[in-house]
Amino acid sequence: MISAGPFPMMAVIALLAAAVAWVFARALVPAADGLRSRTGAVVLDAFLLGLLAARLVHVAIHARDYLAQPLSIIRLGDGGWSIWAGVVAAAAYALWKTRSVVPRKPVLLGMAAGAALWAVGGISLFALQRSTIPLPEAVLVDLQGQQAPLAAFKGKPTVINLWATWCGPCRREMPVLAAAQQAYPQVSFVFANQGETVEEVNAFLQSTRLQLDNVLLDAGSGVMQQTGARALPTTLFFGADGRLRNVHMGELSRATLEARLREMQ
Repeated sequence: MISAGPFPMMAVIALLAAAVAWVFARALVPAADGLRSRTGAVVLDAFLLGLLAARLVHVAIHARDYLAQPLSIIRLGDGGWSIWAGVVAAAAYALWKTRSVVPRKPVLLGMAAGAALWAVGGISLFALQRSTIPLPEAVLVDLQGQQAPLAAFKGKPTVINLWATWCGPCRREMPVLAAAQQAYPQVSFVFANQGETVEEVNAFLQSTRLQLDNVLLDAGSGVMQQTGARALPTTLFFGADGRLRNVHMGELSRATLEARLREMQ
């Protein structure tokens, strides 16, 4: 996956877009009377308010899923944003704050520059990610010791979860994935354990009483190497054509998983 260290690239692009909007807006106004500071403050406040609105509207739309796991509402790393709600909230706030003292045109032009960078960066990143990460060619091993090539899953939407028994977030999200596997029979779910023995995996499954299909062993962590995954858990969403549609690093909530699966239909 394309990232900057532990940070997803989309988060980095969003921060760069906010910085560009701030710098651009300030550059369009004179430095006298603290005008640049006030202009920059409006841009940053609009950005933060837009983020808050985007999250709240997304949670409201998927309230049923979030109510099943209330703590996931504040787990921002899980993802889940209503982009248009954020844009509308940020624009409305900027228009309101620039009705008198702060000049409107520099603020709106700065925000437009930031939005353009975010849109172009996001589209480019998505296109690059889809073109560089096909369904891995790795051949794993099932719990009976038989070879299980991942290529066999091509032809159906496929979700590959990279996990390990020692990984706390992996263990916490597993019931959510198990429930989705039962609810979406048209989607192949693959649980690719990274670097552990069959005894360790079987002991975990027995202790949790999870009913999972396609639990496979990746002793050499080949899937992580082929996809560039840098942390566990990581969940990859592939279309029926074998091309990557989405990536989630970290623990998945029910709401985010449901949203990703609906996007694949």
